[in-house]
Amino acid sequence: MKRLSLLIFLSFTALSLAQDSLVTTIDTASVYQKYREDQFYLGLTFNLLTNKPEAMEQNGFSGGLQFGFIRDMPINKQRNWAIGVGAGISMNTYNQNLFVGETTSEESIFQIIDDQTDYNKNWFTTYLVEAPIQLRWRTSTATDYKFWRIYTGLQLGYVYAYKFYFEQPGNAVTQTNVPEFDRYRMGLTFTFGYDTFNFYFYYNLNPIFKDSAQIDGSPIELNSLKLGLMFYIL
Repeated sequence: MKRLSLLIFLSFTALSLAQDSLVTTIDTASVYQKYREDQFYLGLTFNLLTNKPEAMEQNGFSGGLQFGFIRDMPINKQRNWAIGVGAGISMNTYNQNLFVGETTSEESIFQIIDDQTDYNKNWFTTYLVEAPIQLRWRTSTATDYKFWRIYTGLQLGYVYAYKFYFEQPGNAVTQTNVPEFDRYRMGLTFTFGYDTFNFYFYYNLNPIFKDSAQIDGSPIELNSLKLGLMFYIL
């Protein structure tokens, strides 16, 4: 009787272990099938201006801040390749010597501030809503959260607010409605790194101003380049 009881006990124990093992296997497989890298992102950048008109220079620090969320959609069985589509916001400031004002008849003025002009500040700031579209590669798995990544793609943006500001002793000029300013942005992005810290590059494809913005009859084909760090949070 004791032997029969022991045999029944061992049988139930083995069956229970087998079921636990099966559940673990099924759960693990389910996790891998659903694994994706949906992420919040936070970016800090140093902003450079390219294709500057002659005599135009940047001065002081020009920086940017961006935040958003990206939905990850794996495209292969291993799930280390994916398409990422997201939405976010950003703020960017550029300190430089291009004065933007207007005449009494509300016509825009674009002029390089020379070294003889006494002024305290001259900058412009942009506020955007953005939609990153990425091709993503990584070495991560469903259980490994520290990994190498390379993300590259296109970033679409719309400037919903902007401000040009000039200040000198006894005078300040603020412009928030410049017809020659292009609100739409389209740029190329490239991110690579390991774990939380990643290097980030962005180059704007279309100029900041429309062709109607000119200095001495030449269009101001000003573009922006951003270099910085991108932090991803699961």
